[in-house]
Order: sequence, then C-alpha cells, then structure tokens
Amino acid sequence: MKKVKQRLQNGFTLIEVLIVVVIIGILVAIAVPTYAKYVKKGYASDAKVSIKAILNASSVYLQTTGEPASDVDVLELEGYLELNLAIKNKWQFVLSETEIIATSLADMGGGEGQSITYYVEEGVYKGYGQKEE
Repeated sequence: MKKVKQRLQNGFTLIEVLIVVVIIGILVAIAVPTYAKYVKKGYASDAKVSIKAILNASSVYLQTTGEPASDVDVLELEGYLELNLAIKNKWQFVLSETEIIATSLADMGGGEGQSITYYVEEGVYKGYGQKEE
C-alpha cells in the first residue's frame, strides 16, 4: 500500500506522457481532414441553396416572359429573385440554359475562386464541396 501511494505522488513517467502525446497526435491527424471536409460542404451548401432559388426563379421568369433569363441581376430587378447581401458578398452566380455556376468571392471563408456548378438537365452538382471534384 505504501508503494502505491509513493508511486502516485511521483507523477507520470516519460514513456506514459509520450504515449498520450502519440495518441492525441493520431486523433488530430484523423479529425482535422474530416473537419475540413465538413466545413467545405457547409460553405458549398450556401451556394446550393442559392442555386436552387435561382433555378426556380429562372423557370418562373421563362414561363412568364417566354424567354430565358440572361443574368441573375435581371431576375432580381424584375422581382423574381431575392438574394441576401451576405450571399452576394460570398458568391457570384452565372446563369445559362444548361448550368448555373457559383464562384466564391474574397469574403467566402473557404477561399476565393472556388466553383460549384449545377447542371440543369442532369440535376447534379459538381465542384467545390461535392464528392466528385
């Protein structure tokens, strides 16, 4: 009993501390890339929500006017779409008949120049924050 008390009062050995440091290092090596992937998906989800809103607004615009919308600004000016300022500061949207491209701007936390593309006919997202890049 006396030896156990004395052992507890001396502290940890160098080996025990090193084992704990190695285990923490392994956990961090696994956790950081996974966390980065989830953050990327979170930033991309902002763009995906806006792309869906643009897609819906452009289809209503097409049904109303008989011609496709040439630009996201046209949809906003005509009152078919309302994007909040935070999204406009983070993403730039380019609209065509076959795809909608969102490109990140300097204010987006994931970095400038990242693109996510929605292919209208396929109904598929490709690019930043998606499984297939």
